[in-house]
Amino acid sequence: MARLARLSGIKAQIGYKRKAGSYGGKPAIVATNQLGQSFNTLAPDQTWVTDITYIKTYEGWLYLAVVIDLFSRRVIGWSMQSRMRMDLVLSALLMAVWRRKPKSKVIIHSDQGSQFTSLEWQAFLKTHHLEASMSRRGNCYDNAVAESFFHLLKSERIRRKTYATREDARQDVFHYIELFYNPKRKHGKNGMLSPVDYERQRKMKIQDVY
Repeated sequence: MARLARLSGIKAQIGYKRKAGSYGGKPAIVATNQLGQSFNTLAPDQTWVTDITYIKTYEGWLYLAVVIDLFSRRVIGWSMQSRMRMDLVLSALLMAVWRRKPKSKVIIHSDQGSQFTSLEWQAFLKTHHLEASMSRRGNCYDNAVAESFFHLLKSERIRRKTYATREDARQDVFHYIELFYNPKRKHGKNGMLSPVDYERQRKMKIQDVY
């Protein structure tokens, strides 16, 4: 099947077709890529990654921003809005900061989208003791963990669906993140534990040591 597909020029599509656009113009503020496609950390709240995707509804696009902790692959912050404005990504990051309350500086890795290179984003990072890291321009592999989460969301839950309303989409995505992905979705990287169970296991090990 794979050989015939190649000969016919057919490619599989799991999510929606990519929206038209380009990387025209120069970003306002660009940070050094501190990850170098190394996505493993030794403890929670050392490195977070963030990104934006879009979900189709009959009312128009619904934009989803997430923040993921690289240690457990847990979605620790998210925001959904009808427009891709600055408060979309700031709301997701604020949720992550409020939930985790990190005690030391955290690296927050993103692409070079306009939201992440803006002065508002940089000011928020400085206020909350976060340190920016950015993918190379147009290189999705530099933020592969966030891309992988969106792939799972769209292949396991959305399945190219067009939701009747944005509220229907919000509720479905909320249930996927908070009721399935974080507490139940097993990851090979986590020894086949869910993000919540993986963090719980680490906490128990630390308590046993003391």
